[in-house]
Amino acid sequence: ALARAINSDAVATMVEAMAETGGKVVHVSTDFVFDGTSARAYQPADTRNPLSAYGRTKAEGEDQLRKTDVLVRTAWVYEAGGANFVRTMIRLMKERDELGVVADQIGSPTWATGLARTIWGLVEKRAEGTFHHSDAGVASWYDFAVAIAEEAHSLGLLARVPRIVPIATADYPTPARRPSFSVLDVSATRAALGDEAVHWRTNLRTMLEEEKALG
Repeated sequence: ALARAINSDAVATMVEAMAETGGKVVHVSTDFVFDGTSARAYQPADTRNPLSAYGRTKAEGEDQLRKTDVLVRTAWVYEAGGANFVRTMIRLMKERDELGVVADQIGSPTWATGLARTIWGLVEKRAEGTFHHSDAGVASWYDFAVAIAEEAHSLGLLARVPRIVPIATADYPTPARRPSFSVLDVSATRAALGDEAVHWRTNLRTMLEEEKALG
């Protein structure tokens, strides 16, 4: 009920308010609206089939939007100074000699700053409809963790690189069932903005440089 209130009912309220004032809603959604069974990157118009309450209520929120609003789906978001996978991994890597990280979930990490730039770009273009944004390239959570360790160590954020062990999703159950494959096709978004997606490892290093600067 709380997820529905936040992810769907609140969106409906904002859409209603914008209809009264002549404004537009820009809504950020998630890869969790897909079931992970696709053999290719998910395109904006692909059929949704969420596996969790979070995914279902986010899909309901998407359905509150008008054709003139902007929907941006993204995934695996991280940013310097926030609570996210990258910063959690660095903390655990400082504390442990070995970490098990899920290797059978595939997606694309997304630097929040890049997401924000894309959203503002779509607003400036007066875009309408559904768009996808993530960084270029694909990875498992294990791949992502290995890259975090290597980049953080090279920047002096880690004194050593711990052993990182690939594990299965079944070995690390979570309350919300994740899609096993959630790569998003961002080609239409990049075409609309006239630019290219930046590879996730490049953005990861930029974020870690910011993290180092924060102390």
